[in-house]
Amino acid sequence: MLGSKSVMVIGTGTIGEPLIGLLCNFKAQLGIDEVLFHKRTPLMTDRSKVQNLLRRGARLVTDKDRVKGFEEMGLKVELTTEDAMEMSRVVVDCTPSGNAMKERWYEKYEENTDLFIAQGSEFGFGKQYARGINDEVLEVGKDKYLQIVSCNTHNLSVLIKMFGLADQGPENLVEGRFICMRRANDISQDDKFVPSPQVGNHKDARFGTHHARDAWHLYQTKGEQYDLPLFSSAMKVNSQLMHIIQYTMKVQKPVTREELVQRAVDDDRVAVTYKSTANSVFSFGRDHGFCGRILNQSVMPTDTIHVSEDGQTISGYCLTPQDGNSLLSSVAATVWGLYPETYDKIVQCLAPYFFQEV
Repeated sequence: MLGSKSVMVIGTGTIGEPLIGLLCNFKAQLGIDEVLFHKRTPLMTDRSKVQNLLRRGARLVTDKDRVKGFEEMGLKVELTTEDAMEMSRVVVDCTPSGNAMKERWYEKYEENTDLFIAQGSEFGFGKQYARGINDEVLEVGKDKYLQIVSCNTHNLSVLIKMFGLADQGPENLVEGRFICMRRANDISQDDKFVPSPQVGNHKDARFGTHHARDAWHLYQTKGEQYDLPLFSSAMKVNSQLMHIIQYTMKVQKPVTREELVQRAVDDDRVAVTYKSTANSVFSFGRDHGFCGRILNQSVMPTDTIHVSEDGQTISGYCLTPQDGNSLLSSVAATVWGLYPETYDKIVQCLAPYFFQEV
């Protein structure tokens, strides 16, 4: 019989697969009884991945009409989707179909499920969340649906809080502009790679791209006074390693470069670095992170921090730990769904993967 604190992850892609492994590895520390994972399509190319997730203690879930396909591959299906939905206290959707799944499945199981979580692509799924940014707005019994913002939106958000707002409040940020230089695809993906840098369109008249839009909505959960003046642009570069953000923020209260460096050093959401290349930071994550992931929200090369002569314009670069920051927020949200009073203390079992320096 499955335990009462069961968590189901939907999807086994670039976020789903490491999230399932992380929940399995830290199941006891996180207070989770069973880790279930839903995979819809039986593929021979994915069999080794599924076998290893089963070996780590996760239980395979699929739709009724797909059970035979997995069994023919030698993979044991423990539960059908309906049975797993009945048993799961928290469901974490790591697919690009969260909103569709909400309408098709999740709304039918609201009474017996504490929380449904979707990822950054699923705008409108629920209240936006990023650990360390808006934890105080989570409401027990009211927030049934959370959207974990994208990895670059995590980075924007911590930059805004650390450099733009600090202890001055939302009125301190006069303007925030960000250029997201995105890797083409993940090292686990074979498609969507670009042969040369590719510029993106500004589809949002106010915010430019979804990164600034999502950061604005994230801060709006803290109150209408957080009507932040944000704008973002995005481009892809022909790399599979790390995203990089170039930021420029204008603030009312003058600051010094030394003050900003100290803020970065003191912020446990940020890992500072003296490295200047994506491959050297990525290599550190590969060797020392969980499944190659750095779980900090941002990696800050402190040498790039620049402050204008009047102390009111802040510029620089930072690197985004890809899905590492989204993974941590997904875990924090999951544990909040199970233990809302003590979740942040419980999540400290992952502290070895919050790095002060990379």
